[in-house]
Amino acid sequence: MIAEIVYIIGALVMFLCGILLLRGYFRGRHRLLLWSALCFFGLSGSNLLIFVDLRILPEVDLYPARLATAAIAMILLLYGLIWEGD
Repeated sequence: MIAEIVYIIGALVMFLCGILLLRGYFRGRHRLLLWSALCFFGLSGSNLLIFVDLRILPEVDLYPARLATAAIAMILLLYGLIWEGD
């Protein structure tokens, strides 16, 4: 029970961080903030998939989807760090 609450809180915190990063991007137009926000949205989705995998659909293995979501989020951040960094 506690683990599921931690997954939900983690997803909500990451989503909130993504919103704050996106807000900062719209204010200052620094593209690295956009890539960071997209990464946090992806990691939020990955945490949400952990909750769905373990609590809602325990008979379905969502591990590949969770891993792919987190990998895509990290690739977005890596792209932003390489191509948009000063």
